[in-house]
Amino acid sequence: MEMAVGSHPTSKFTPKTLLLSSRNVEPTKNHGKTTLVDAMLRQSKVFRDNQFVQDRIMDSNDLERERGITILSKNTSITYNDTKINIIDTPGHSDFGGEVERILNMVEGVLLVVDSVEGPMPQTRFVLKKALEFGHAVVVVVNKIDRPSARPDYVINSTFELFIELNASDEQCDFQVIYASGLKGKAGLSPENLAEDLGPLFEAIVRCIPGPQIAKDGALQMLATNIEYDEHKGRIAIGRLHAGILRKGLDVRFSRVPAETVEAGDICAVCGIDDIQIGETIADKISGKPLPTIKVEEPTVRMAFSINTSPFVGREVCDSTVVIFYSTRKYVTSRNLRDRLYRELERNLAMKVEDGETSDTFIVSGRGTLHITILIENMRREGYEFMVGPPKVINKKVDDKLLEPYEIAIVEVPEEYMGPVVELLGRRRGQMVDMQGTGSEGTTLMKYKIPTRGLLGLRNSILTVSRGTAVLNTIFDEYGHWAGDISTRDQGSLVAFEDGTSTSYALSSAQERGQMFIGPGVDVYKGQIVGIHQRPGDLSLNVCKKKAATNVRSNKEQTVVLDTPLDYSLDDCIEYIQEDELVEVTPSSIRMCKNPKLIKKSR
Repeated sequence: MEMAVGSHPTSKFTPKTLLLSSRNVEPTKNHGKTTLVDAMLRQSKVFRDNQFVQDRIMDSNDLERERGITILSKNTSITYNDTKINIIDTPGHSDFGGEVERILNMVEGVLLVVDSVEGPMPQTRFVLKKALEFGHAVVVVVNKIDRPSARPDYVINSTFELFIELNASDEQCDFQVIYASGLKGKAGLSPENLAEDLGPLFEAIVRCIPGPQIAKDGALQMLATNIEYDEHKGRIAIGRLHAGILRKGLDVRFSRVPAETVEAGDICAVCGIDDIQIGETIADKISGKPLPTIKVEEPTVRMAFSINTSPFVGREVCDSTVVIFYSTRKYVTSRNLRDRLYRELERNLAMKVEDGETSDTFIVSGRGTLHITILIENMRREGYEFMVGPPKVINKKVDDKLLEPYEIAIVEVPEEYMGPVVELLGRRRGQMVDMQGTGSEGTTLMKYKIPTRGLLGLRNSILTVSRGTAVLNTIFDEYGHWAGDISTRDQGSLVAFEDGTSTSYALSSAQERGQMFIGPGVDVYKGQIVGIHQRPGDLSLNVCKKKAATNVRSNKEQTVVLDTPLDYSLDDCIEYIQEDELVEVTPSSIRMCKNPKLIKKSR
């Protein structure tokens, strides 16, 4: 098989000419950074004038486009005058912090993108702290400056205070500020005077971000920061060349890899090294030295994955018709599950996988519930069937004292719903740290320090009490003393009493006991959760009961009016379940059920 080494596919320019003043820039925080990158790509003429280009170009993953967030770090290149700029777009959500940590040694500077109204958010603190520790230069971009309630002075002051809190150097605190509208593709040095393009932003990057610290004539050094797989080329290592030249026929420590020339300072993809791992260095065979390894924060939440043991395993349910099929894309065994989970570790540095108590159970640890949920959704789309238990926090013991993870939660809520939200966070052991108004939009910004346990299932609850208007952002803060017992759910579950197909007759009486997850004509099995009980404790009921036939003729059949069933997503189901419950995940369905192992133990 032919091996190849080359620049990233989007880097079509001659590296030798442009590397003299190349810049690597990392936009951070989900305040419109991907939209800003779209405008930078368009204005640097990466695309033809008549070429159709979709919005949020860098969010190429299906899940990213569906959820409207960046999940994976991705890089591209543009040119401005005679300068080549490598751009790495990173996730703004704290659950994907590992994606940020593994690429920080590839950049010389950071574009810190903050919203013109909200200012720095919890995720901003995490990414900025890591960038400052690396000594990177920072250009602050106040984005969405065209919002009616924009308050740039407040945002700049808050950002400066954040720099001070994170022990930034004097040089780092003297940051350049650019005001921009990524959607309109405009930028300027003042909020009232924006240019017609992003020229001021490009000029700031060239002026404020230093050139690459490379040893062009030194021994080859390249740190693999990402791993991809191609059916034809095999394993592909993506990273930045820190020293030397990678050229066709060069003998490296791993293997002989024919390639086109790549020079120090550029980001490249290397094919043909079968056993390369993230964090390993490709170095000159004779005089090469390893680069520092990539360090990431420890996981704070874990979930148990196990094989699907429900009566519906291996079959798909479409309305009232059961379709049984056998496919090579259907993975249901413990070996399938194990192989897939351990393969995830090859590129997901922030995740850990361990064998569970039984041969068909595996413990997956991540940065947060969303971090693990994204893995579950990807596996589901790949054809895997399995079950997952409720998320649990990872505690520590220090000097015989039990410590648990705490997070900083920022809640933005309209003033009329402040009371219920404050009461809810108080029951979750949250402690208010700060509260302030956010201007003409009539919302209040509240800052809490809360145990991670208190956040489990909080998102749905806070949306319920605020009528869907609250916005919640969280980030890990520290390990602190055990906060005491926390009740995350006040209501029990409605559980199917027997196997069968749900009927309108049975559901008409069942809905009087709570809110239902299913409608009529749905196949269910004994132990499946079919609704939310309106009171504490579980209630078993028969949702498959049929109306008894009689010889008495009725002049008019009674009309059955059913409430619309709740439509829970994967995220909703994982937030809902408790210790004795599981989420059943299949390629086409998501169901919840009682854990049969725990039911047997309780008996």
